[in-house]
Amino acid sequence: MTRQARVEIGDQAYLEDGGEEVGAVREVHPTELVVYVEGAGDFVVPATAVRDVHHGKIILDFEALAPAMRAAVQHAHDAESE
Repeated sequence: MTRQARVEIGDQAYLEDGGEEVGAVREVHPTELVVYVEGAGDFVVPATAVRDVHHGKIILDFEALAPAMRAAVQHAHDAESE
């Protein structure tokens, strides 16, 4: 992943630029990242699912995420509304 050199632990994950944060980078590897999603845990994200990286943010391609992670990010902020 050429973009990976710019990804750092602690970067925030989003589905769209300017959207709501859905997770945070916990590990950075040559071909994948580990992203923590609140209330759901850690997920492996392939490099191909990273659309953009800038200013401490990673923008993910929702369709390229594993089904379990897609479900998790859709509910990442459910506990905040309870």
